[in-house]
Amino acid sequence: MHILIIGAAGMVGRKLTAALIASSGIGDKPIERLTLVDIVAPDAPPTDIPTSTLALDLSVPGAADRLIEGRPELIFHLAAIVSGEAEADFDKGYAINLDGTRLLLEAIRQQDTDEPYCPRLVFTSSIAVFGEPLPPAIPDHMAHTPLTSYGTQKAICELLLADYSRRGFVDGIGIRLPTIVVRPGKPNKAASGFFSGIIREPLNGMEAVLPVDETVRHWFASPRAAIDFLLHAARLDTAPLGQRRTLTMPGLSATIAEEIAALERFAGPAAVRLIRREPDQTIARIVAGWPQNFDTRRALELGFRAETSFDDIVRTHIEDELGGRLPG
Repeated sequence: MHILIIGAAGMVGRKLTAALIASSGIGDKPIERLTLVDIVAPDAPPTDIPTSTLALDLSVPGAADRLIEGRPELIFHLAAIVSGEAEADFDKGYAINLDGTRLLLEAIRQQDTDEPYCPRLVFTSSIAVFGEPLPPAIPDHMAHTPLTSYGTQKAICELLLADYSRRGFVDGIGIRLPTIVVRPGKPNKAASGFFSGIIREPLNGMEAVLPVDETVRHWFASPRAAIDFLLHAARLDTAPLGQRRTLTMPGLSATIAEEIAALERFAGPAAVRLIRREPDQTIARIVAGWPQNFDTRRALELGFRAETSFDDIVRTHIEDELGGRLPG
């Protein structure tokens, strides 16, 4: 099996690559080739699997055609401009998040000429496709009412994925990821970045900024859960999805106060004191429109799983990123 990962240099892309290499296959299909792509060339991973790494901008005409020439059987489309950046730079957000996805789908469709071609395409969408007014727990069939450019771009891509799948050009499955915490490494430009920062930095003895009120509630899952979502989506029989090709992934609904309480249980009051309250009205406005809780029974019935407590999320971060114990 030839697997293509678009957005392979990001945190999720790197972890997905490592998980695929460790598994050596998807179901009963061994991995025979990996192609790793991002706006900057991903680092080549240590593996005996033949691997190509490319620096490529998917929104440039012709770039997607180049990727699809090798007819990968499984494609993970992770590449995106994150929420805060998509809101700040309208043109860039639509170019990367919408135009890049459309060009990818078209490149796949154009390959289906002399010989049939219908790859599995796993697309990462977002809970930002939903916006107020919202019920207490949002079902999968809730109408899309995004309140940001990022959410709008993802919503359009969900519709494209469903239509290209209906027409038989791709075997698509979209997964609406919760906000992924605790993200390792440096902060990115996502409006949601502080959700990770207020755990990650204090665990490392560093100060973190909290730009919104502690009563803010949100929907979370760990990086480990995100990788499991992607791998499960790659293996899943998509027939039960019908025309509704995108699923909201399971997660945990929690307030920032509950996040901080979990931090204190692991690292004590000194860690909590490293969180500095610094209100940011722009971030607060964006976050206020985001959904807080979901009814994910459809994904659960199909075998997707995530953490059920914020302690589990913090513990996962400590195990996966800090070697199982706190610094110092």
